[in-house]
Amino acid sequence: MAFFEQADIALFQLINGWHSPFWDEVMWWVSAKSSWIPVYALLLYAIYRRYGWRGSLLCIGCVVLLITLSDQTASGLLKPWIGRYRPCRPEAGLDFYVHLVHGKCGGAYSFVSSHAANFFALATFLSFLFRQRYLRLLFFFAAALVAYSRVYLGVHYPGDVLGGALVGIAAGLVVGRLYVWLWQRWQPAVSSVKK
Repeated sequence: MAFFEQADIALFQLINGWHSPFWDEVMWWVSAKSSWIPVYALLLYAIYRRYGWRGSLLCIGCVVLLITLSDQTASGLLKPWIGRYRPCRPEAGLDFYVHLVHGKCGGAYSFVSSHAANFFALATFLSFLFRQRYLRLLFFFAAALVAYSRVYLGVHYPGDVLGGALVGIAAGLVVGRLYVWLWQRWQPAVSSVKK
């Protein structure tokens, strides 16, 4: 475990140490939840066009369940249970300078990353709705970019975002399968009402 922890810290130092004013602002924007609102609106419109209002309502319900599951597993369960301090906290005891953007560090604990968990959960779930390979790659690229930004900004170790990605993918698989199961059972009911 000591080897993996040292490797995690070394990789963190490499990523966090490579910064510039331009990339600071880009990664700050990538990491901000509000930056993604237009993307969410576009996705909701695409889901409505493909699945109609019933499918959209079911999708919204599943996404609420999805984010609750991934976020609470990360923040409510794993972070306080494992208790690993963020690299930007003095309690982490790192013997090198951690570059923080806009002085924002976040809460005390870092493992696992809630950002990574939530974005990978959403990417996995969306892969059930959109089967095109290029869209799936785009979803996971966006999730990976957000995860990278958390390390760049100095608030997470690489191991934190990797752990968050695994939590998110697991949550996305569970809720994605639930969505498919509910939608397949809802479709015959909707068709019979139309007849």
